[in-house]
Amino acid sequence: MATTTTNPLSTFEDALADLGVDITRTTVDDFAATLDDIVRDPAVGVDLPFDVTYPDSVTVDPTPAALERAETGVTPATFGVANYGSVLLPSTADGAEPVSLYPTLHVPVVRAGDVLPDLPEALDRFGDMAREDDASAIVATGPSATADMGKLVLGAHGPEAVHVVMLDE
Repeated sequence: MATTTTNPLSTFEDALADLGVDITRTTVDDFAATLDDIVRDPAVGVDLPFDVTYPDSVTVDPTPAALERAETGVTPATFGVANYGSVLLPSTADGAEPVSLYPTLHVPVVRAGDVLPDLPEALDRFGDMAREDDASAIVATGPSATADMGKLVLGAHGPEAVHVVMLDE
């Protein structure tokens, strides 16, 4: 596991690499083209709280049938946790949890400025939001994995691959 340094972005990138998670940094202007290169069709997503535009390849506000067919799910991440390579995924009324869990590939989108050094700081900041807005979140670290029955299996209880997109500001 990576240790916290004075540069949370490089620590986050290193921790993701240790987990086998890809990361692509992009700008707001290049977001659609970047995402189009990453997603596997069919792709679904939920509204993002960033000033970005989805590419046409991503269906926003998917039906249950579209979600069931989806190979990629794109969701916002409230925070990145640098030393663990984790993301805090908000629970949202538009169904971000199923979009992050059902497809084979999950693409969380996080702002570079929202990557925090460690979990205590992320939980402290999220706690303020949760108390104010009655919010909840999932802390996700890498792809879903289990070895309950012996050999390691990816994707047993969620996505088998994760590709973080970081919005540089």
